[in-house]
Amino acid sequence: MIYPKFPKSGDVIGICAPSAGAGSKLDSFDLSLDTLHELGFETYETESVRADGCPSAPADQRGYEFNSLFADPDISMVMSASGGDYTMEMLPYIDQELLRSCPKWFSGYSDPTSIEMLLTTKLDIASIYGANAGAWDWRPLHEFQENSLSVLCGEIPVQHSYDAWAAMGYDEELDEYPMIAPVEWTLLVSPRGSDEFEELSELEVSGRLIGGCTDVIDWIVGTPYEDLKGFAERYKDDGLIWFFDTFDLDPMQLMYAVLRLRQIGLFDHAEAVIFGRVCFSGEATDIDYLVQLERVFAGTGIPVIWGADIGHTKPSMTLINGAMGHLTYSFGDAALEMELI
Repeated sequence: MIYPKFPKSGDVIGICAPSAGAGSKLDSFDLSLDTLHELGFETYETESVRADGCPSAPADQRGYEFNSLFADPDISMVMSASGGDYTMEMLPYIDQELLRSCPKWFSGYSDPTSIEMLLTTKLDIASIYGANAGAWDWRPLHEFQENSLSVLCGEIPVQHSYDAWAAMGYDEELDEYPMIAPVEWTLLVSPRGSDEFEELSELEVSGRLIGGCTDVIDWIVGTPYEDLKGFAERYKDDGLIWFFDTFDLDPMQLMYAVLRLRQIGLFDHAEAVIFGRVCFSGEATDIDYLVQLERVFAGTGIPVIWGADIGHTKPSMTLINGAMGHLTYSFGDAALEMELI
């Protein structure tokens, strides 16, 4: 696994818009950039970053802008401006040989998952999931945002599960994300050869971290821009810890997306599979999702965690695709350590 150099104070972070531009939220975007500047980083934006639209530009232009940041020796790290849609359109325009010859950290989450799958599963270049360039617009910053900044700086913290999360999202009257819903990580396993699931109180596992937005992974599997099967085979001796951030799949859609991955053989060497909270679940409950996921993992013996602090709901962890993860779970509380080996 290739781990690029982390940026240091005075270095330039390049920002591009492979999906949406930041034009609809420039005030908060600039507030987030202020955070990076206060840490001593400089930022450089490609032409489409401040576009007010999704996608931010035609696919070939987005690809050109992305490549330009990897080709520029003055750029130490690359970040996605935002999530959105249509990142997959630009994948044919990414210069993979350029990325091989000039590996840099790429950080993004949601739709830019497809770029991370290309980087990490095809090119063996680690990537950062959990933070776009607009991620640090809260005042004061929350602990999960400070953790993500530490990851960007190469000071990898042990990240812990939280006590509460913002189930209702952003409250305009309060001008904040109220953290009032209890966080509930649930650990289930169905022993090999059994159809029954039992809830476990403790778990300690290690494995290569791999994952991202479930919706996007479902789209990209089978294209020339991922090699999840090859990744799983190359790192099978390390074991794998899969993590999934589901945006708006309903229970049946999530079941089919994950079942497909199992049938491909991607969980054959899984030490655990972790699901974050679903961002837009409609009328579906946690039980509705778990009932469907039990159809996927029955009899596998694979520990399955539901309701983790991963993904679109806040707070959330920042994870390094390709890093060795060391996960401990005890009676609903969890800790994740990442090691770059």
